[in-house]
Amino acid sequence: MHYLYGSKQGVARRLVATFGSQPLLHSYVRWATLQDFGNRTGKFEQGSALAGYNAWEESAAPLTDDDAAAVVHNPSPSML
Repeated sequence: MHYLYGSKQGVARRLVATFGSQPLLHSYVRWATLQDFGNRTGKFEQGSALAGYNAWEESAAPLTDDDAAAVVHNPSPSML
């Protein structure tokens, strides 16, 4: 399982989605990124799991105590 986290200045990172593979996660982030500011920061699609955040982070292991069952698994643009 691969974990996608969103963050913004002054707010701790939060788990926003999980993925079955790293390529799926990267593909989703590429789709969700409207404007790339570099270093995993940017402006993200309003309907995406990253909406409202300005940075993302990935991990193959949980980085927080957030409940993975409470977020969408393998989200796709067709889910919007």
